[in-house]
Amino acid sequence: QVLLAESGGGLVQAGGSLTLSCIVSGWTHGIYAMGWFRQAPGKEREFVAAIYWSGGLGYYADSVKGRFTISRDDGSITTFLQINSLKPEDTAVYYCAASSSRGPLMASPHDYDDWGQGTQVTVTS
Repeated sequence: QVLLAESGGGLVQAGGSLTLSCIVSGWTHGIYAMGWFRQAPGKEREFVAAIYWSGGLGYYADSVKGRFTISRDDGSITTFLQINSLKPEDTAVYYCAASSSRGPLMASPHDYDDWGQGTQVTVTS
């Protein structure tokens, strides 16, 4: 079983920054990639970024490229999402997820097996 716990959300003014963290515990040997998603009220869960468990370059949704950075070190239990130049439309619950699917980094929630409870990010104008 894999358990994920997000932290780092909060209330921030537009233009500000946040760093979200996702700590993974349990059976991590089968994890191939980590992803971040977000869900705003009344909207579907949306892909934000993904990275291989071994680290390396991230894969981003077009809407966040240049402002969001996903990172992790090989062997680390923590995956980060650095969010800069926050906008009110970034307001959402942010979730991290773990995938055992091998191959290209995935953007569909269906390709991820385990999820955290989420952390709220609220951006005021």
